Amino acid sequence: MRLLYPRPVPGMNDLAERLPDVAALLGALDGADYLVDEPLGTALFLAARMGQPILLEGEPGVGKTEAAKALASALETPLIRLQCYEGLTSSEALYEWNYPRQLLAIRLAEAHGTALRESDLFSAEYLLERPLLSALDHPGPRPAVLLIDEVDRGDDEFEAFLFELLAESAVTIPELGTRRAAFPPVVVLTSNRTRDLHDALKRRCLYHWIDYPGTGRVAAIIRRRVPAAAVPLAGQVAAGVSRLRGLELAKPPGIAEAISWTAALHMLGAEKLDEASAEQTAGAVLKYAEDLDAVRAAGFGSLVSSDD
Repeated sequence: MRLLYPRPVPGMNDLAERLPDVAALLGALDGADYLVDEPLGTALFLAARMGQPILLEGEPGVGKTEAAKALASALETPLIRLQCYEGLTSSEALYEWNYPRQLLAIRLAEAHGTALRESDLFSAEYLLERPLLSALDHPGPRPAVLLIDEVDRGDDEFEAFLFELLAESAVTIPELGTRRAAFPPVVVLTSNRTRDLHDALKRRCLYHWIDYPGTGRVAAIIRRRVPAAAVPLAGQVAAGVSRLRGLELAKPPGIAEAISWTAALHMLGAEKLDEASAEQTAGAVLKYAEDLDAVRAAGFGSLVSSDD
């Protein structure tokens, strides 16, 4: 039986020196103020060192996008982000031709009586790189981190278009031929599971599910992001957010909302979370009218522990 191993990735020696093991990546992510557990750190380490895309799934607000940003910071390499949306086309994600410049070239050629061939107009000189091509053309010495954010918002055709990129770190431009990455990017795809992704896409990726972190980790993240806030406030907000997730809300709050809530409380001079301050700053953590109504019905005091 023939064994298949990950393909050699240019820049791997440089990555190996910077990330010799999982512990080194965990430390680098911590230095980028991204507190991560060992399973996620291990998954990101394998994606970087094996040169294999990773699909991060989880509820909105658990830190999927921040994971890619922190990985780029830890590797000291550019983050190139493609935000997916319904109707996104390959040209918007990969490249477009600079039509105004092409038209100007045509007019100049006509003015000088010069003939232009099609190949003169469809050359690299007139190519506008979009995120996918920018990531493939990154000059190194370390690969860029390519974030394909919320890939589940794209349609089936765009998802199929990604197959060549993920499998070969290459794309085909009809006028120019195949462009292959000299330093294949570390590809991070995120999904909120608004629809199921194709098995063919998942086969090309490592996979990790990011769950809501525990109260202690949320409190630690808040203290990192809002260091000026009163010491007890981070733990109280983390506990309050956990209680909010126990309600049937249209949009349960994530880590970003917990940070925003703490910042709002601190801005108003609150040193602790109580019923009055929770209601006063509810707009920082609840983003739907029906969610506000649900919490009002339960009582904002329910978000505050008697021990807080």
